Amino acid sequence: MPAGIDIGSRTIKAVSLKDGRLIDYQVAESGFDPHRQSIEMAKKYHPDRIVATGYGRHLAKKHFADEVITEIKAHALGARFFFQDCLTVLDVGGQDSKVISLDSSGRVINFQMNDKCAAGTGRFLEIMAASLGFSLDEFGIEALRGAKDIKINSMCTVFAESEVISMKNSGYDPKDIAKAVHLSVVEKLIAMLHRVGYGGNIVFSGGVAKNRCITGLLQERLNIKIDTPSVPDITGALGAALYAAQTIEEHDKTADTAD
Repeated sequence: MPAGIDIGSRTIKAVSLKDGRLIDYQVAESGFDPHRQSIEMAKKYHPDRIVATGYGRHLAKKHFADEVITEIKAHALGARFFFQDCLTVLDVGGQDSKVISLDSSGRVINFQMNDKCAAGTGRFLEIMAASLGFSLDEFGIEALRGAKDIKINSMCTVFAESEVISMKNSGYDPKDIAKAVHLSVVEKLIAMLHRVGYGGNIVFSGGVAKNRCITGLLQERLNIKIDTPSVPDITGALGAALYAAQTIEEHDKTADTAD
């Protein structure tokens, strides 16, 4: 049984496959000991082969994973599993965001990552939500109710938080501020999409893809439909599991040839 694990900055995702089908997945907080958490999650599957991706992939390789692949390759494979005509992957996680451009066969031809700053990531949204007194789950819902168009001028997390607090103290409706924060994130993501170039078939992966306001604003601004997996945050782990399945198949073919 092939398995994949994505050890991210905020959460750990694990996936198992059987006969090319997704049969189980787990999502858990990384916590204070992501290494131990990862091992326990992997144990559940008793995998024939496990491939790791994400921030903690090299630690996983040192202790339990058979192989590692980059997040770029993992998300490309995972997105193609969910949507076979995918030409662009927009992945927004806890600490980074990335745009991956694919050719018609699913091969990565270009990509860009925003991994030096929290702007436009799940962490940015989490901090802004807390500044307005919302939980992260409430934040996108409240932003959808925002009516007045106002603008957040800074995407630096520290300055944006100060700006949000100033707006709140000036009497702006928190729902309108929430919408402004979401718009600022969407504008940053669209700028990344334009820099890389994107096809009409965009798949939105990562935990932030569960935010209906972000997804809705992206579709509105780009004027195209964006596909989102039913569980978008497992896309990378799924890609790692698919790669594990590929290597098992290649090994079996080599063994048959040798016989």
